[in-house]
Amino acid sequence: MAERYCLECGEPLVGRSDKKFCDDQCRNTYNNKLNRDHINIYRNINNQLRQNRRILEELNKTGKTKVKIEKMREKGFDFKYHTHILQTNKGSIYYFCYDMGYLIIDNEYALLVYDTELKEKENK
Repeated sequence: MAERYCLECGEPLVGRSDKKFCDDQCRNTYNNKLNRDHINIYRNINNQLRQNRRILEELNKTGKTKVKIEKMREKGFDFKYHTHILQTNKGSIYYFCYDMGYLIIDNEYALLVYDTELKEKENK
């Protein structure tokens, strides 16, 4: 039988015939390297989503607030990222970052809101 080597460190493997790594550290290191690019993309998107939510919460103290879109952008809000969309029966489209949302009123203003359905479910 041919000698087998750890995929991460190259040390000879001893034990099971389907063994690929000499220990858990080599297995973890190998898989972390393999997934590093994807993990960074996910991390960056999640960071932006959290930042967007913080900005919405900071600007919406009353539960429903009209704010200039430019003010949101100045604070670092990125309109490309949201967690879900809610379309009303009247056709209005609300974009949400978790439980905080906004409706674009025109090119200058947005209406900031809380997702009241989510809040009601939390309180039950």
